[in-house]
Amino acid sequence: MTPSAFALLDWYARQRRVLPWRALAGQTADPYAVWLSEIMLQQTTVVTVMPYFERFLKHYPTIEDLAHAPLQEVLAAWAGLGYYSRARNLHACAQQVAAIGAFPRSVEGLQALPGIGAYTARAIASIAFAVPVVPVDGNVERITARLHAVDAPLPGARKHLDRLAASLNLDPAAQEAPGDFTQALFDLGAGICTPRRPSCLVCPWREPCKAHASGDPARFPVRAPRKVRPERYGVVFRLVDRQGAVWLRHRPATGLLGGMAELPGTAWQDDPVAIEAALQAAPVALSMADDLTWKVAGQIRHVFTHFGLNLTVIAVQMDDFGPLHNQEGFACPHDALGKQALPSVMQKCLALPA
Repeated sequence: MTPSAFALLDWYARQRRVLPWRALAGQTADPYAVWLSEIMLQQTTVVTVMPYFERFLKHYPTIEDLAHAPLQEVLAAWAGLGYYSRARNLHACAQQVAAIGAFPRSVEGLQALPGIGAYTARAIASIAFAVPVVPVDGNVERITARLHAVDAPLPGARKHLDRLAASLNLDPAAQEAPGDFTQALFDLGAGICTPRRPSCLVCPWREPCKAHASGDPARFPVRAPRKVRPERYGVVFRLVDRQGAVWLRHRPATGLLGGMAELPGTAWQDDPVAIEAALQAAPVALSMADDLTWKVAGQIRHVFTHFGLNLTVIAVQMDDFGPLHNQEGFACPHDALGKQALPSVMQKCLALPA
């Protein structure tokens, strides 16, 4: 049995979520708001994104405002959302769109912009420009796997699920309202067809769902066993002068946390770093024999997508930063730390008691 787009849209008309980036019923979607929300929602929850989205719109009401903002300012506004390459691509994309005057209206044109992949291009095209395509995020992937009771495990089954999902909007009702159909799929996955304990009794697609018929819908989608996440280690130096300023430096422009501010420290490696060895990498002369000017403030752990990071934080109290005159970095007054593009891992290091 083919799932009815009309049934889903009827349910959506009654149950749709109110979200700060979503146009109300009968309103036209704002491509800037759709794009900004979709970039922020990559690998991040709706609850986390909402305050960031609202702050971004306050600081950058138009895409031109965002395009003309300094990159470091944008990175600072993004701090805490993670996956910081998204912020750099966001800024680059804003500059390109501002230069051409508007977002492209096709999937292909959107996907040619920085930071916009296949899913995001489809989401923007369908919601903002009524292009009849199905963007496949985790919600749509889960719905599709359950509708067809796909036994092949993820991530290997992803291409197959993408093909199956593409057929969901062939119903004329979906073709007439591509944006609403896409957002209905998102809401169905977020509120009804949830990863655990799906609410099948109130689902508008319960009847055609093979996973529901199987009696164990939560079994789908099937996932391959997770690989063990490796651990990495390092030491950072929290250098503070008598006025409370902190010595920071910028990470390389590309790569993990590219362009963000950080505390100076050792390279991250596969084995724990001995304190004695770490002191040799300090920006100022420190030794095991003279521990009056430094102490171990503690350890923090931060989880990235592909590894866990364990950092030892060494607190160093200095009269002034004169000895650092030939070191890479800059002094940041304590009350200006909130304006720096500090990733969450560095915020944890700064939060440890002195």
